[in-house]
Amino acid sequence: MEVCYQLPVLPLDRPVPKHVLSRRGAISFSSSSSLFGGPAPRQLSKRRGAISYDSEDQTALYIRMLDVRVRSQMGFEPERRGSHPYLYVDFRTLHSRPEAARPVSARNVRRLLSFQRYLHSSRFFHGIPANNPLGYILDDDFTGQAKLMLQKVGNWNFDIFLFDRLTNGNSLVNLTFHLFNTYGLIELFQLDMVKLRRFLVMIQEDYRCQNPYHNAVHAADVTQAMYCYLQEPKLAETLTSCDLLLGLLAAATHDLDHPGVNQPFLIKTDHYLAALYKNSSVLENHHWKSAVGLLRESDLLSHLTTEDRLNMEERLGSLILATDISRQNDYLSEFRTHLDKGDLCLTNGGHRLFILQMALKCADICNPCRPWKLSKQWSEKVTEEFFHQGDIERKHNLEVTPLCDRQSNSVANIQIGFMAYVVEPLFVEWSRFSDTRLSQTMMSHLSLNKQGWNEGRDKQEASSSRASEEQTTPAAKDSNSKVLPQGSKGS
Repeated sequence: MEVCYQLPVLPLDRPVPKHVLSRRGAISFSSSSSLFGGPAPRQLSKRRGAISYDSEDQTALYIRMLDVRVRSQMGFEPERRGSHPYLYVDFRTLHSRPEAARPVSARNVRRLLSFQRYLHSSRFFHGIPANNPLGYILDDDFTGQAKLMLQKVGNWNFDIFLFDRLTNGNSLVNLTFHLFNTYGLIELFQLDMVKLRRFLVMIQEDYRCQNPYHNAVHAADVTQAMYCYLQEPKLAETLTSCDLLLGLLAAATHDLDHPGVNQPFLIKTDHYLAALYKNSSVLENHHWKSAVGLLRESDLLSHLTTEDRLNMEERLGSLILATDISRQNDYLSEFRTHLDKGDLCLTNGGHRLFILQMALKCADICNPCRPWKLSKQWSEKVTEEFFHQGDIERKHNLEVTPLCDRQSNSVANIQIGFMAYVVEPLFVEWSRFSDTRLSQTMMSHLSLNKQGWNEGRDKQEASSSRASEEQTTPAAKDSNSKVLPQGSKGS
């Protein structure tokens, strides 16, 4: 259902009403790029967030900073999944006739329900009558399989794609909730289970499902990998409960509301996020502030003191900001220096935080270290997302990012370069730090996957050369057939 509200334009120096700040769909005065058809800085633009007066005002955006919901003319920033239907405002229709109402989706209604009400209403939304025993059997069967998988959640061969299907697309919610329960974090931090469930549902919905790679399944995969690293002896023996909580939260939210394009794209298109964060770790800052917004909105940590909450939010930011791939060499060189000197002391809080940063970095790019069946799927998905960005750049006469050019690149070439220059150097150092069976397994998979992509590239190049030869051979025959008669005629 789309409802358009005629709202007054407030002066920029007027205090923000409290009732507006409390709404999820509050209206902001943030600026957005003219490339996306956005309004001028002092005009209204739709954003699922709190109030901001200009692109430099990070404090206001800190309250609830998600994306500006300006309808994109470029097609890469559509309406996000999970938007409240009754809060949706399309400014192009403020002065036009209202359109016919659309039915409210089950996902949108689920978000408004408490955990208990959702359990009782789920079959209604799936169209399964309560008196249908077959529906219960099927539900129980899939739930049972998902529970069996969770018993092996610490296995490096964990198939997140299968788990996502078994949980009906709720892999991130179910996995993270299970891990919180496994570590006893709910009891230790006295977390309200309904608030926790609502918080996890909001996280999952704020990942854009239309992204081939940067979506909720990727977040679930990273969270599962992070759990595997947290189970490593050196970490399991020294990490505190707070460290575990932050590690899982950072893994689940590290790419929150990712737009499906990279930082250089946002910078060269003058996107408002690039201006807001001054072209520095733009996406990572956005993920962090979005995560903080959800934490505050859900009141998950409202029972803690203000000092403790702010401290946790700050440490969460330091973990998420570490995933900035442009700073890879900085973190890697510091990690290598620590290992060379042998001065890492995990009883030191700062050193534990640094190791959590490195663990999250490894979890974020661990796909090439997974078994081939899983690694290949992730490689194809991330390449599809790259190529989609390149198509947008070409369509709008922008300089095409070399990595995103489908006309000059292939999945194999991209993966071979990524493994050689990004993944392998990081995991070599991680193996030095944690020389365990898991590290040996990851390095073994990395070697096999690199070999697989090299063989695939060789076959592709061989088939391409044969195809080109077959195309030139008929052309040569045609030219000879035309030349010979002319020569005989001349003689």
